[in-house]
Amino acid sequence: MDQQWWTACAVVSALAVLLVVWIVVAWKRTRFTFVQALMWLFNLLMARILWRAEVNGRLNVADNEGAVIVCNHISGVDPMMVQLCTDRVVHWMVAREYYEMPAFSWAFRAVTVIPVNRGGIDTAATKMAIRLAQNGGLVGLFPEGRVNMTGELLLPGRPGAALIALKARVKVIPCFVEGVPYDGTATGSLFMPGKARITVGEPLDLSSYYERDGEKNALQEKNVLQELTRLFLVEIAKLAGEDDFKPQLAGRHWKPGLSEEEPAEERSTGAA
Repeated sequence: MDQQWWTACAVVSALAVLLVVWIVVAWKRTRFTFVQALMWLFNLLMARILWRAEVNGRLNVADNEGAVIVCNHISGVDPMMVQLCTDRVVHWMVAREYYEMPAFSWAFRAVTVIPVNRGGIDTAATKMAIRLAQNGGLVGLFPEGRVNMTGELLLPGRPGAALIALKARVKVIPCFVEGVPYDGTATGSLFMPGKARITVGEPLDLSSYYERDGEKNALQEKNVLQELTRLFLVEIAKLAGEDDFKPQLAGRHWKPGLSEEEPAEERSTGAA
């Protein structure tokens, strides 16, 4: 009996060592830090087991190429769905009060999220997002600015993503998420089963808009951002099978780098 027990322990120990070796070898092949790799593995397990996620497409950009990712917003864990489409870290904008919470701050710092102030114009956050994209990073944004809890396909869009993509001179990749469970809280989706799917579109080349960037006329610059915002919403809608979608724009109180002031429960944190 003792011999069988020791044999079983040896087998279990050997399997554990092999698992650790496999994890380390797999990690070395990625661009993640070790902490990021563990978070990615957790994300994968949650998406595959709890949400039974289906992924259609990959983020089609070169390894060192920056890009802005735009996606519809139906839950607090949408960034986790987008992360399934790439082995690179996607940097999301997060409300500063969430960023500074001890329970979340370590994870947000590990993946270099972009903390955003709720009130006023957060120029620093916008500049950080532009700099990350210019330096070859992937920056994720939700043009709707908050979780869509209506029956509409998409909420009116805000031009933050257009502003960052245009200033950084990078491509924009549309994504569409569906089927992710949501109970109105930031973490509720982590405990709810679902049947989720994310569809990734082809990158949008904005080079034809570059010459129109920085125009002296503020109204003309605003028109360019609105035109691009409508384009992003249309491309997201196409991924949902809605080819005739008529996009709407948010109100005049939008501020660069920050969506309109809204109650905390209605605001997206963009948490990764």
